[in-house]
Amino acid sequence: MKKVTLFLSIILVISLLGACSETTSSSNDNEGKETSQSEEAAKDKKNEQKKDKEPPKPYEAIKPDEGAKPLKEKMTEEELKKMPVVEAHGGERKRMIPVGETLVNGAKDQTDGPLKDHRLVMYYGHPNSTNMGILGEMEPEALMNQLKEQTKAYSNADPDRPAIPTIELISTVAQRNPGPEGKYYHMTSPEQIDEYARLAKKHDALLMLDLQLGTDSVLNQVKLIEKWLKLPYVHLAIDTEFHVDEGETPGVNLGQVNGAEVQEAVEYVSKIVEENNLPDKIVLVHQFMDEALTNKEAIKPTDNVEVALNYDGWGPASTKMSLYRKFVRNEAVQYGGFKIFYKKDEPVLSAEEVLKLDPNPAIINYQ
Repeated sequence: MKKVTLFLSIILVISLLGACSETTSSSNDNEGKETSQSEEAAKDKKNEQKKDKEPPKPYEAIKPDEGAKPLKEKMTEEELKKMPVVEAHGGERKRMIPVGETLVNGAKDQTDGPLKDHRLVMYYGHPNSTNMGILGEMEPEALMNQLKEQTKAYSNADPDRPAIPTIELISTVAQRNPGPEGKYYHMTSPEQIDEYARLAKKHDALLMLDLQLGTDSVLNQVKLIEKWLKLPYVHLAIDTEFHVDEGETPGVNLGQVNGAEVQEAVEYVSKIVEENNLPDKIVLVHQFMDEALTNKEAIKPTDNVEVALNYDGWGPASTKMSLYRKFVRNEAVQYGGFKIFYKKDEPVLSAEEVLKLDPNPAIINYQ
């Protein structure tokens, strides 16, 4: 009888221990769930606070026509799988990036910048020169009307990524004499920069200030235009071919920029954005030859600055498309750009033809 009583007591103790264990486990699970939910709530609150603090977007993309269909819906299965024949230039034609996407292979965009959901269509030049681009060929309002028409062609070709009209104004012009600073460049007048800044703002467009450098440093020239970079709709472009060494002359000697200098500019612009609570910005780097941009691996986008490498040569379209593959598809940092010359390209590519490139250019600029 004692043995039976002892046996029943042992079973009762084990049952009580099991119940306590289940209660503790259940309590721990609930606590874990509550902690997880609390962390998620805190994370959501932080994201909401960040959104509340984000400055409003200082641009308006051009809306596509009603019923406009993405280019990828009009392409054949083969076109969707393969890059254009001329871009491949005899190499492997398998696409690296699906049609409609603009980030280069392996790249990420941690910003809330314009290129994340849009593309830029730009008109390049200087108002004082008809030889330096379309800005010198047209009055400002007529320029904006034509730019918007050109921009809309890209919104229609890819309505999922509507395009933003952008003015690319040369703010420091390389020249063949030393100039007042002895650095072989001439600064565009502040009045003219202000004029095009007002024009961009009036039309909900963006303004890209282009540096031709001469013998000056990239960072010093960025500081020359810092006043305008503090405007929410102004971005930075670097023309590498016009950056020459002491004893050389822009336009006579081919210039060159080291990627480390570009990165200094990226980080400086990033600091401007952070300190002035500005919308995220873009740094665009022009290149048409290998020698014009070295040490590309040093260039890194930040969490508030997007980076685009732009192929800007002119001539036969087939050659340009193959060089886009070389300089942008295979070597770009984050986004790619493609330049079109209305009077020098053969032929002038349509928006649909440009958007078949692998990857799709995030920036298309016209000269």
